[in-house]
Formats: sequence, C-alpha cells, structure tokens
Amino acid sequence: MKICDVEVFQVSWSPGDKPEQRSAWVRIYCDNGAFGIGEASPMQGGLASLGIIAHNLAPALIGEDPLDHAVLLDTLLHTLAKLGPEGALTGALAALDIALWDLKGKFFNQPIYKLLGGAWRTVLPFYASIGGNGARSVDEVRRVVETRLADKPAAVKIRFDNDRTKPDIDIPGDIAKARAVRQLVGESFPLAFDANNGYSVGGAIRVGRILEELGYWWFEEPVQHYHVKAMGEVAQKLDITVSAGEQTYTLAGLADLIAAGVRMVQPDIVKMGGITGLTRCIALAHAHGVELVPHQTQPTIGHMASLHLAASQLHATKPCELNDPSPRQHSVFENPPKPVDGLFHLPAEPGLGLRVNEVELTKRRMAIA
Repeated sequence: MKICDVEVFQVSWSPGDKPEQRSAWVRIYCDNGAFGIGEASPMQGGLASLGIIAHNLAPALIGEDPLDHAVLLDTLLHTLAKLGPEGALTGALAALDIALWDLKGKFFNQPIYKLLGGAWRTVLPFYASIGGNGARSVDEVRRVVETRLADKPAAVKIRFDNDRTKPDIDIPGDIAKARAVRQLVGESFPLAFDANNGYSVGGAIRVGRILEELGYWWFEEPVQHYHVKAMGEVAQKLDITVSAGEQTYTLAGLADLIAAGVRMVQPDIVKMGGITGLTRCIALAHAHGVELVPHQTQPTIGHMASLHLAASQLHATKPCELNDPSPRQHSVFENPPKPVDGLFHLPAEPGLGLRVNEVELTKRRMAIA
C-alpha cells in the first residue's frame, strides 16, 4: 500500500461564508483505493496550512507507505522547521497525521482507539464551550448558558474572546458574568472560565480569586500565551487550576509550560501534531503528574479524532470540549458526531468511524490555489 495522492480543500458550510470561515480538510489516497481524512487548524480558514501541504508536504509523501506516518511527518517537521515550526506548519502536519491514522484504522479494520491500546471508556461526557461572552451583557450571557444547558453537558466553560491588545478591559463586567453563571447553574455544577489571554498578571490574580470563591473548576489562559513565566506565576499564586496550551505547538513548548508551574495543559489535536502529537503530550503530562485536557473546537473530523484520544487516555480528568454546536456542519457526514443525552458514543467502525456523504461534500468543497 502506497500513498498516491494528497488532496487539500476548504469546506464552505454556507453560501455566504468567507474563506476564513471555512474548514480546512485533507484527504490522503492510497493505491488500493482507501483514503483517510484529516483536518487542519481553522485559523483564517486554514489556508496557510493547506498551502504548505499542497506545495511542500504532499510531494514528499507520494509513493510512501502510510503506515510509516510518524517517520514521514517527523522528517518533514525537521526538514521544514524554518517555516516556524509553530502554527501553520504544525497545523498542516496535524491534518496529515489524522488522515494517516484514519487510513491505518481502515487498513487494520479497527477504530483508532483500538490501535492506541484500547479504550478506558467509549461513552464520553462533554462540557459546553460557550464563546463570545466578552461582548454580551450579563443577561445575554445568562440566556446563552441556559440554552446550552438543554444539551445536558457535564460542565460549562464561558469564553470571553476579547481584544487581546486591550488587557483588563472590563474586569468588573467579567466578574459579574462569572457570578451570574454560577447563580444560574447552582453551587455544585462544574464551571470553567476561559479568559482567552485577556488579563495582565495582576488582573488575572484578581479575577482568579473571585473564581475561587465561586467554585469554578479551572481558569483558562488568563494571560498572553507567549508569556510562559507569567502564566506559571499566575498558576502558582492561585488555588484554582490554571490551564494553558491550546496555542502551544511543540512538545518542548508544552514542557516549558509545565516547568513554569502550569498544572493543566490543553494542546489541540489539529494544531499540535495530530493523534501522534497528542499521544506524546499525554505521556509528557502523565510523567509530570499534570492534567491533560485536550482543547478542540472543530465539530467534525478534529472532534472525532480528539474523542478517540480521550477514550484511550489514562487518568482523563475532565469532559471533552464541545464548541458552540453548528448542525450545518453535520450534512457532509452520514453519521456526524452528536451527543445523545449529554454523551458521545464512539463508533466501532474502522479509523475515525466517520462516513462521508460525498454528494453533500461536493456541494461545499472549495478548491484552493
């Protein structure tokens, strides 16, 4: 079995979508007719990653054995290291890795979690990850959280998505929203607060103290992600668990976060090396006694790949992330990943277990230059 073609394209979910609103997909075909699907980080529509795949990575994969995926992709990472190596390059490699694992599962006729050593659980709870709360009023935040509770999440995370160039822009308002959500869900319901890098060290500590009083579960990315020592300082000064890592793209970068004092790391499967990369992250976190809770906001391929990882992960401590749900992205699959009564049930089908609706995908497929 040899790789014979690598396709890259965007998927446009609605006719009016701008290129940056589309998803970034890859398909790897083998000479036996099998194919695997993968997904890159969607930042700006993933165009940078797709371009790297098309022009730099795909030519090196043609004629190679897809079961050599770790050797192939590690070679390409080091060959093209001067492209980053963070960001677009690692997103490109993540998409290829997921597709190659999908192929591998199909070759051995096993779901990916079996190839990872088996599943500790195949029924997985999720937390509702609710974005855009910086721009909402307190009442609007309360209403959107109340709406998401109908999905029966095991926990709720409120994200703020504020302008990163304006730290500490509305600390009293943020605290008011945190209080309102706690009042809405009750004292014992698990909550998380994602600052999206919105505070100075002092501002983060001020907010973190309130979150401790309110019984929030974790405090995500309180300061700028590139200030690793500052992230660690906040983590060490607060009792609430401080998490970071969704914008960390290498294993060494994750090790730096842990060394700084961060005790919960959140790498993303479509940004940090795909399934192979996340298995390494899990081993690193386990060796240091640190929680690893994957970040993942893509509702289809990336989400399913992340579920396979979560199923196989020893000492998984938190539910899986489910971003603001968008049924419009379900049409290209015959069996889209959707929770039932608050739980995701992993398919036993080979690879990722996703069945593509080719007719619907063709309608939404957008070629890239």
